[in-house]
Amino acid sequence: MRILDKYILTHFIRNFLFGIFCFIIIFILVDMFENLDKFIDKGLNFSLIVTYYIYFIPEILKLLIPVGMLLATLFTVSKFAKYSELTSINAAGISTMRFSVPMLIFGAIVTLLSIYFNGWVVPRSNSAKFNFERQYLDKNKIAGVIQNLHIQDSENSIITISLYNEKEKSGRNASIQIFNKNDISRLNSRFDINSMKWDSVKKDWMLLGVSNRNFDSSAVESYQFYDTLYTTKIPGIEKIYLSPVQITNKQLKPEELLLEEQKALIESLEESGQNVSKEKVDYYSKISFPFASIIIILFGLSISVSNRKSGAALQFGFSILIAFVYLGFIKVSQTLGYNGEINPILTAWMANILFLLLAIINLIRKNVFRE
Repeated sequence: MRILDKYILTHFIRNFLFGIFCFIIIFILVDMFENLDKFIDKGLNFSLIVTYYIYFIPEILKLLIPVGMLLATLFTVSKFAKYSELTSINAAGISTMRFSVPMLIFGAIVTLLSIYFNGWVVPRSNSAKFNFERQYLDKNKIAGVIQNLHIQDSENSIITISLYNEKEKSGRNASIQIFNKNDISRLNSRFDINSMKWDSVKKDWMLLGVSNRNFDSSAVESYQFYDTLYTTKIPGIEKIYLSPVQITNKQLKPEELLLEEQKALIESLEESGQNVSKEKVDYYSKISFPFASIIIILFGLSISVSNRKSGAALQFGFSILIAFVYLGFIKVSQTLGYNGEINPILTAWMANILFLLLAIINLIRKNVFRE
């Protein structure tokens, strides 16, 4: 059995690597043709374009691993069926499920590695890719400077900053608006700030040149000016949750955040009373997506047992079709999850659960478990 398992696994890995290589080339070529005009307009030379796609490859690989698994399953079963090897294996008393064990073990290993790859390697490469885009493809932006920040800090407070310097951890022309907790449409007070700077010792914002206007229930206004004011001393508010780390993370796309950074951001936003449905869906999706590798093997097996002698071109095209259906279903379920219509955990796992059920039902219909 060890010799047979090794033989099956060798063919499976070979088909998997072949599929991944082909899909990556196709993906890069399509993306390059779509963005070629942009690259030319921005004056990027060949080496910069190559650098861009080197940063992009981990994200592409993350998306294509399940597709490669499906293609490898279809190709492997088809090859063994074409030369009657699968028939001989079944005749020797080895079931189709036992035949698939080496593939499933490989899929499980890839799944475990993908959790680390998707959670830590891909975000770093995405960060490098997005920084590349900010530097070379979006030249209107000033590196390290964020303009027109508008942040809901808590359920009844909003912070706006016209200009924020990430390196200096300072901002200019900012304001803090505090609303009535019982009537969120009514403004209680407003603080207009000339400049603000993060005090790393006190872990608080030092506000300079602060004009404070307060409004009572009858909209009568009172005025006060502060040369210096720390946010912990602002009346009518328990705490300012905003920190330099949170400002930076808010500018980053979910694809740039490590798993622990996403979790910390969610906890921080929840503490400030904000809706975190979207952030939770993105977080749980990073964990659930790697499991598609092993699920898609079962799904591919359930299809290939009834189409053992299909041609390679048909298998290749079918893999792409299933990939589009799978990724499309993920996008639809994510949209529902972002809107808070579905539990974030269920949203992240919905595609995997559906495809696993379809695979099991089809395997039962083909009597694979009874062989």
